[in-house]
Amino acid sequence: MEKSFANIISAIGEDLNRPGLADTPARAAKAFEFLNRGYQQSLDEVVNDALFPSDNDEMVIVKDIELYSLCEHHLLPFIGRCHVAYLPTGKVLGLSKIARIVDMFARRLQIQENLTKQIADTIQQVTGASGVGVIIEAKHMCMMMRGVEKQNSSMKTSVMLGHFRNKAHTRAEFLSLIRD
Repeated sequence: MEKSFANIISAIGEDLNRPGLADTPARAAKAFEFLNRGYQQSLDEVVNDALFPSDNDEMVIVKDIELYSLCEHHLLPFIGRCHVAYLPTGKVLGLSKIARIVDMFARRLQIQENLTKQIADTIQQVTGASGVGVIIEAKHMCMMMRGVEKQNSSMKTSVMLGHFRNKAHTRAEFLSLIRD
């Protein structure tokens, strides 16, 4: 990967012997591996048996989980917030595990639409919840730094499963609780 970054830097006309660029290919390769570390994680490792019995069947929400991902079309960042809710059915997931699931999928080459669905499907799979709702709001550098260059644009995606999809009052409660 380091050699590939050296080739890219040379291809844009830069001199790899310039002091500021001497170690850049190695740093860029290390950064790219870090930004895509989700490929090295498994769901079992992330959840780590943090599923606990509970008789609560009311909505659990974790909001404003920051996320950082790379657009699979341009390899440019998109940065945003994720809101996750679920309706437990006998077990609850450790709080930090929800954020870790978001990170595991965000730290892969992505499009926001798929990221939102992957998170929702995984929370459903892990918890067996009667409903899951996920909303992501993000700013995409591929749209802000290049192309149409729209600095104030943002994208919102949502996936609603189970009661969040089928029961308007459940969806409305979720939406009202994530508003600031």
